[in-house]
Order: sequence, then C-alpha cells, then structure tokens
Amino acid sequence: MTDTLTLPGLADIEAARARIVDRIRATPVYGSDALTTRTGRQVWLKAENLQRTGSFKIRGASNKLATLSGVERAAGVVAASAGNHGQAVARAARELGVRATVYMPLDAPMAKVDATRSYGAETVLAGAGFDEALAEAWEQARDTGATFVHAFEDDAVIAGQGTIGLELAEQLPDAGTFLVPIGGGGLASGIAIALRAKRPDVRIVGVQAGRQGPTIADGIAVKYPSERLLRMLDELLDDRIDVTDDEIAAAITLLLERAKLVVEGAGAATVAALLAGKAGGEGGVCALLSGGNIDPTLLISVMRHGLALAGRYLIVRTLIDDRPGALAELLQLVAAERGNLLTVKHYREGTDVQVAQTGVELTVITRNEDHCSRLCSALEGRGYVLDRLS
Repeated sequence: MTDTLTLPGLADIEAARARIVDRIRATPVYGSDALTTRTGRQVWLKAENLQRTGSFKIRGASNKLATLSGVERAAGVVAASAGNHGQAVARAARELGVRATVYMPLDAPMAKVDATRSYGAETVLAGAGFDEALAEAWEQARDTGATFVHAFEDDAVIAGQGTIGLELAEQLPDAGTFLVPIGGGGLASGIAIALRAKRPDVRIVGVQAGRQGPTIADGIAVKYPSERLLRMLDELLDDRIDVTDDEIAAAITLLLERAKLVVEGAGAATVAALLAGKAGGEGGVCALLSGGNIDPTLLISVMRHGLALAGRYLIVRTLIDDRPGALAELLQLVAAERGNLLTVKHYREGTDVQVAQTGVELTVITRNEDHCSRLCSALEGRGYVLDRLS
C-alpha cells in the first residue's frame, strides 16, 4: 500500500472539508495564559480533543467512508486501531449505515473499546499491540471482501486530517510555529500539506513519543510508522522532536489543572514539547491537542505522577521508635510545616527495620518543590532519616 500511496494536495483537502463539514466540528482555539507565562511566548491550543468521538480521527474516517461506492459500502469496512481510529470508523460507518469491524490490541484502553462498541462496530481484541491487530484486520478484510480503512496510509484519510490545517490557517494568522503529534504520519502529513499551501512561511514541528515499548501516548505508539509518510514529513516539517512519558504526564496534569481540558497522552505530546523547551522557534506557537480519550484509571495514575513531578505530592519513608506517641510526634512535625497528610503506611518487616522500630511511609500533599524541600529539611533536622520516593 505504501508503494501506491499518493499524498493529497490542497484541492483534495478542500474537497474533503466540503464533504465532511456536517459530520465534524470546527474545533476551537484557546489562548493559554498559563503556558504563555511558563514559556515566555504566546501559546494557543487547538482543542481537537473536543472533536466528535474525542479525537481528530473522525475527520479522516468520515472522508474515507464518504468516498466509498455503493458496492463497497454493502461489503462493510474493517479497521485496526489503538482506540481513536476505531471509534471514528465506527461512528462514520453508523452514520452511513455501513457494517464495521474494528480490531484492537488486547490491552487497548477499555474506555476506547467500550466507546467503539457503543458506536455500533463489532470489536475484536487481538494481539499485544497495534501492529498485531493490524495484521489480523488485513486478513479479515481480504477474506470477506470488506474495505480496509487504514489509520494513516490512505490518501482520503490524510485529506480528512488535513482539514485541521485549513482551520489553523484561518484561526491563527499570527502564529509562527505549529506543533503536531506524529504517530503513523497521516495527521502530520495532512496538516503540513494544508499549512504549507496556505502559510508557506510558518514553522511546523512534529512531536513523537520518544521511547520503545509501552508509553502513555498510546495514540502515537506505532511500532512501524509509514516510511513513505515519514520521508514526506522530512520535506514538509522543519523539525521532529521526541518527548518522554514524564514530560507528557506533566503536560496532561497542567492542561487539566490550568486549562480545564482532559487530554490523552498523544494529545498532550505537543504541550510536553513546549514545557520541556524543545519546540524551538520564536513568537506565537500553537499546540495541537489531538485527542482526549484517556482511560480514567490511567488518568488517575498520570495525575498522581504528574503532581509528584511538580512537587505537589511528597512520598517519604522513615523509621520511628516502636512506642506510643512516636507516630504522633512525626505527624505533628508534618502539620507544623503545613503538609496535608494523605496516607500513612506502617511496615515492621525489612532488613533496615530494627526490633524496636517501625517503618512509616507518608504521602503528603504539598504546594511545590520548595515546600517539599522545607518539609524534608525540618524532619531531618529533628533526626529523622528520610528515603524520598517522589
């Protein structure tokens, strides 16, 4: 498929926009005072996490299915997805009365699996990751004659995603830099084609999850991105940068707390690049929030981790005498430093715990890293030996 793929041009993207205008939202752009203050430059957020189905994927899926012939619609469609593409194909198929089957990895977030089913698609969990699910979906399409709807290696899908670029050119005439996430390459390609045609002078930066194996940015965790699209992106993009899971967690936390926006890992990668000082360029910058479909259990873990990284959670272990009142003395010191105790855990087993001692693990809500340091210094000043875990 990569050998025959022809990337769409501006006319194709404009045709896609006219074709899907009634099936998608023209998502808003918000200025972010919090990010502007932190980065020293004007920051805008393109909130594609507020798109129908919770991500940009509905654009490409809707455009692809709208171009199918009557015979192709009758045969149904098959897709493989880590979650967002599956939801988009399911909804687009339901609107057109087309039967859809979506293959998803065994460990796909249940929020995305349930949403895909709720849109009416048959879901099949197969394989440890996206690429294994993709192989089984291809086989299903070949055996049944259904149309396979690829998540990124399809010119109609790319043209649909490119409609974001048209909106960005119209909404942000003053932005000089645009940050877009890269997974398989379809989203970044479509946006870059449209922006280069409309605003050839802008700087476009692709952001990738910079780790092999599991990542909280599951939406862009593609084991084998399209080599052809990535080669095209080398021509279309000014830079490609990597962000870590810790940087993404910090971005998710800030977006929820300050922007009041729920954003998944892939969607927050662009903001992670901003916060980490990796975006480059000067002047106004727009970060695309590509999706908001984060599993609630993952969100809880990410928020705790992000708060710990920001010094908002302090987790320490120490030893106290195994006698009445010893724990109360420790907790009084924490209270005196205005630490808000969340949990206390006792442990008496371990090579570092003497017979007349007990171990204590405290989780304390704090204000910032300076507050954590002051609290730890106060405890150490009273003779407590601390093992800081966050």
